[in-house]
Amino acid sequence: MSRAATLLVVVGAVVVLRTAPCAAQSAAAASLQSGKTFIETPVYSLEDDRRVLALFEGLRVADVTDGMDAVGLQNIGLMDPEIRPLWKDTEQFSHRVIGIAVTARYVPTNRPAAGRMATTEEYDRWAGDWYNRLSSEPFADALRPGSVLVIDDATEADVGSIGSNNIMFWKTRGMVGVVTNATARDTDEIIVERVPLYFRRPGRGIRPGRNEIESVNRPIVCGGVLVMPGDVVVGDGDGVVVVPRAHAEAVARYAHEVIEKDKAARRKLYEQLKLPPDASVK
Repeated sequence: MSRAATLLVVVGAVVVLRTAPCAAQSAAAASLQSGKTFIETPVYSLEDDRRVLALFEGLRVADVTDGMDAVGLQNIGLMDPEIRPLWKDTEQFSHRVIGIAVTARYVPTNRPAAGRMATTEEYDRWAGDWYNRLSSEPFADALRPGSVLVIDDATEADVGSIGSNNIMFWKTRGMVGVVTNATARDTDEIIVERVPLYFRRPGRGIRPGRNEIESVNRPIVCGGVLVMPGDVVVGDGDGVVVVPRAHAEAVARYAHEVIEKDKAARRKLYEQLKLPPDASVK
């Protein structure tokens, strides 16, 4: 067995024992130099995603939060309330989103911006190259029916990584909504398109010169919450809550008890007040 050499080093009047690195330690250090991920990415089948999503059908953020409390996850998974829906539908609640997390992370760039170029054609080539090499959308291939795209972006950059064009393209892949801790642009058009979007504020610029793609389907932090690929994401007018996949069934079970009791109580109040029933009590 290889052993590390122990050295006696005198520092002032103190004798310090130091262990010289052995071959195994050196190999471990070398493996860290190229980067290492310590949290594994879980992989779930589309069939299992559909089964879990069916458990959450019709649930609200409030119900799910109560379910999280009931299974011992109080104040876990609740995103910063500044992350809120871009638009609301208070008749059919089509702004609400329930889906399975696909994660992506953009980081602020430390590369120089384009500066002033001789022609706009030259600028277009520069921007196109940046999109292709540094700030693309590889996560699109991971989207499937029921996906919620959760993006950890360069929060301080005035960049609209999400816009009216690409958000529609993601929807064609089966995505049911987007959540980001940062920005989006073309917000007027996204409202008209009725794609659920939960974000912090508008951003105006494009990605070239502002951010770079760092990873896809790795653990990220969004709104102060750990989001793992495969977690259940629920969003409505109250904000966004993320349910760890391992607790999804227990949370959904309790949450349904909450909402059914709530609907029953409110239906009686509707009758007393002679209000016509709406989608929230059906």
